[in-house]
Amino acid sequence: MSAWRGKDKSQELERLATLAGEASAEAASSSAQLATTVPPAPPDLTAGAFFDVDNTMMMGASIFYFARGLAARKFFTSSDLAGFVWDQVKFRIGGRENKADIKTHRERALSFVAGRTVEELTTMSEEIYDELMADKIWSGTRALAQMHLDAGQRVWLVTATPIELAAIISRRLGLTGALGTVAETKDGVYTGRLVGDMLHGRAKAHAVRALASREGLNLKRCTAYSDSQNDVPMLSVVGTAVAVNPDSGLRDVARARGWEIRDFRTGRKAARIGVPSVIGAGAVAGAVAAGMAYRRR
Repeated sequence: MSAWRGKDKSQELERLATLAGEASAEAASSSAQLATTVPPAPPDLTAGAFFDVDNTMMMGASIFYFARGLAARKFFTSSDLAGFVWDQVKFRIGGRENKADIKTHRERALSFVAGRTVEELTTMSEEIYDELMADKIWSGTRALAQMHLDAGQRVWLVTATPIELAAIISRRLGLTGALGTVAETKDGVYTGRLVGDMLHGRAKAHAVRALASREGLNLKRCTAYSDSQNDVPMLSVVGTAVAVNPDSGLRDVARARGWEIRDFRTGRKAARIGVPSVIGAGAVAGAVAAGMAYRRR
């Protein structure tokens, strides 16, 4: 009996992952942005690139910066922010994402926006990006994205962050668009629920496949970039996979499969064992200080 329950649970998780991926691909296709600079090469319409965001395109976790911005705007309490700070510390020091923590806090963040309008959250996301994220972009990863744009290819971000914020990050970087977690809305107002599940793990792979089908991409000619072992499903559906600032699990997988490894963190030995770089440690310290300051207020 327990085996059947386990099978049913696995099938339900796969259904939710598929739903999340398809919803994200639909949203990305309907709101894709053209690159802000015209590529010098003729358009290459069947090849493209997919970039994870957290610790791949950006130092740290975008949902944490998003939470800090919402806290500053009184969306939730200082103790809630402290929870986000602690998760960020674990993420930066351990180099691994904890799926249970990610799911809990992303859904909590979405519950805080229940009853808010999409327009309101989009405006705040623009402000939060400028305040907290713009200077956290890895220049090396940004250059990789530009390389694809210069080759006439389209470039998407793929992240568990809410798609509204992901789309803003993509637009600010001059990319094509973004695949992100889709929050349910009714008449332009958030209900506080997700469409399917968050865009994480297998859901990212479903989203990439669904977008490729919509956009006429040949996945064998596409490239994906990530730092996390959790993104092996996404990295495995494209022709070329690149591990960027990889955690230890992804580094092992990349070596075993012959995937390219790019590491833009300072302190090579520290990066190899999963300890944050000097820059990373400073970012964590700043986050903790900001959280404490907010609590004092």
